[in-house]
Amino acid sequence: MSAPQFTKLTARCVVLPNTDVDTDQIIPARFLKVTDKLGLGKNLFCDWRYLDDGSPNPDFVLNKPESQGAEILVAGHNFGCGSSREHAPWALTGWGLRAVISTMFADIFRSNCLKNGFVPVTVEPAVHKELFAALWKDPNMPVTVDLTGEAATVSWPGREPVAFPIDPFARDCLLKGVDELGYIQALEPQIQAYEAAHA
Repeated sequence: MSAPQFTKLTARCVVLPNTDVDTDQIIPARFLKVTDKLGLGKNLFCDWRYLDDGSPNPDFVLNKPESQGAEILVAGHNFGCGSSREHAPWALTGWGLRAVISTMFADIFRSNCLKNGFVPVTVEPAVHKELFAALWKDPNMPVTVDLTGEAATVSWPGREPVAFPIDPFARDCLLKGVDELGYIQALEPQIQAYEAAHA
């Protein structure tokens, strides 16, 4: 089956410096009753994004006019901790984000992201600090996340590409725009040939 393809993305960023952002903050538990991805983007960071009367919180970064159209989230340390809900990357991609940059991610959150076409970019604290400083000087600075080279990299103007770790199988699926089932289906001729030879 097909999945969101990710090759190389150059885009503006949204900066959310909060540390230890858990999946219940990304998408509160009361929205987990759905089994469909559609519409979850409007509930991303719901408890921070909306005031008690339901109106948008003008002080929250996603509600600022300059954040609209941004596709990369630059987050604080330990993003995506907490429960294993797959709804978290669904909400992030539903809002329009394609990648997140942090110094650490929870393992299950990272896995869920990669299965949904959303790229978690792990960088060293010094690189993270450098990126924050560059975005502070120029909030509209484009950042590039590239999976097409020998190594997966992140870069921005004036900065040499920095390699980041990514599971090779997940990277292959992202580049091809297939999920795990789609990857297996593409191997159907080889599977049938093997079964025929070992009947």
